[in-house]
Amino acid sequence: MAEKRAKISAVDPVWTRICEEARNAVHDEPLLGGLIHSGLLHHASFEGALAYRFSLKLASGEMSEQILREFADEAYGDAPDLGRAARADLVAVHERDPACHRYLQPILFFKGYQALQAYRIAHWLWQRGRVDMAYFVQMRTSEAFGVDIHPAARIGRGVMMDHAHSIVIGETAVVGDNVSMLHSVTLGGTGKQEQDRHPKIGNGVLIGAGAKVLGNIRVGDNSRIAAGSVVLEDVPCCKTVAGVPARIVGEAGCEHPATEMDQLIRE
Repeated sequence: MAEKRAKISAVDPVWTRICEEARNAVHDEPLLGGLIHSGLLHHASFEGALAYRFSLKLASGEMSEQILREFADEAYGDAPDLGRAARADLVAVHERDPACHRYLQPILFFKGYQALQAYRIAHWLWQRGRVDMAYFVQMRTSEAFGVDIHPAARIGRGVMMDHAHSIVIGETAVVGDNVSMLHSVTLGGTGKQEQDRHPKIGNGVLIGAGAKVLGNIRVGDNSRIAAGSVVLEDVPCCKTVAGVPARIVGEAGCEHPATEMDQLIRE
């Protein structure tokens, strides 16, 4: 058994750590044993646990857990990048959210993480022409988690959606790698245009709570958008913008705003 665990650890240290945390959690809180065993320890892989959680949370009278689980398993089997992105997102949450102390927390308890992984499956469906099923997943994700991400949007790895309630990301939006955004963020349009109409967010960007980024504009790498801002124009790299409408108020203040999560504006 020890040899088997060592082999698994060498292949997937993230999943090994999750399983260790899960066993400790069952020991500390036996009443959660059923949830933790069914959600984590029962599965042979990280992807298997994610597919189970996806199907459990999004199942309804309109779509059974079994059907959802079948195409979730298909997605993770067909596209290994889904699992890699999910690991990067998990590590991002653990590193940036001071309320996250263990890897198992986002999988079991954090709706922002779960909603993002549901979007990734919806995007996989969209890319394969299964548009109506992608829309169904979008609808159920919005109903279950209060997060509305169009399945055609493109979102990179290592993304954290902290709290996540009321996040809206439009059809032609692009979000880079290692981005952090808080609740009530909107990446939306400015009218009824049907073409490329949503923001393009660079790598390493920090978007504060309640910020609205509207239109086909670009937010440069490693920039910061202050809470409550309404951004209507391009934002250069490594700058901080704030206000309604947003204006440049200074430098970003550090090399990696999305990782540092420093939202104070200093003169």
